[in-house]
Amino acid sequence: MRIRTSVLAVLLAGLAASGGAQHARLLVAQKGERSLGVVDPATGKVTVSIAENGVTGHEVAASPDGRLAYVPIYGDSGVGRPGSDGQSLAIIDVEARRLVGSVEFKHGVRPHDPVIGPKNGLLYVTTEIDHTVSIIDPKSLKIVGTIPTGQAESHMLAISHDGRLGYTANVGPGTVSVLDMAARKTLKIIPISGSTQRISISLDDKWVFTADQTKPQMAVIDTATNEVKTRVPLAGLGYGSAPTLDGRSLLMTMPGVNKLAVIDLSTMQVVREVETPPDPEELLVRPDGKVAYVSCPNPGQVGEIDLTTWKLTRTFDTGKGSDGLAWAAIR
Repeated sequence: MRIRTSVLAVLLAGLAASGGAQHARLLVAQKGERSLGVVDPATGKVTVSIAENGVTGHEVAASPDGRLAYVPIYGDSGVGRPGSDGQSLAIIDVEARRLVGSVEFKHGVRPHDPVIGPKNGLLYVTTEIDHTVSIIDPKSLKIVGTIPTGQAESHMLAISHDGRLGYTANVGPGTVSVLDMAARKTLKIIPISGSTQRISISLDDKWVFTADQTKPQMAVIDTATNEVKTRVPLAGLGYGSAPTLDGRSLLMTMPGVNKLAVIDLSTMQVVREVETPPDPEELLVRPDGKVAYVSCPNPGQVGEIDLTTWKLTRTFDTGKGSDGLAWAAIR
């Protein structure tokens, strides 16, 4: 009985660490290694690194069934900097652990952020050089359209939960483009600052958040008016953000101070800061809402943060230049 109880305890602990999903995996874009890392969230170990056969991919999205990973091959530079211009999207079979296909844009577009449409299941990818968001049918792997953003360096994309509206963070121009996803047109361009980074949207679709790169503050956009409603002071320049799944808080990384800011969305104020590994950038809240993962490119790590205790609980070694994150719960 003692042996069986111990085994059961281990199994339950593994399920808790993986968000309760069987065959769940944390996907990490290893941009310094030109590969996709597949992490077992129960052990925190990289089980395999899958070569992308491209220059490098910065971001990753998982298909709804968790079986495929979509990695846009961006190029060998940072946004707005000289370098190669990627022109493809790698399709990786997570279970088979190999590259199984690609989508070709046929010219350099620096494809960057892949997002699955919450209602139609289409794959949207920011294509910076064309000043567009490209639309891909994941069944045929064909590009079926584009949405103009009206701005250069449309780096990241957030889509409202009803699928109607999209918002891109345009880094160099320091703006946010508001997109009509069905009509495939730009509705408005919102000035933010001299430069901005990353973007996210609240669970109730009332607020859009982006990080000012000229001052330590976050811009909060009211989606009813498409205007900046307020700005939230931060302890350092912000970067990536994600709402908690109870809708109460927004998490924002601050790479310069190695911390995560927790912002109360009812007051729009920072209520606590959480220590992270060095250089925190991207955030992913696990589907059970209990844990957030933060990628840290320079040490090549991912930090695990308990959203109940607000403590850094584990640090995973995930490969050089660990950047984009996705959760693949294979069904």
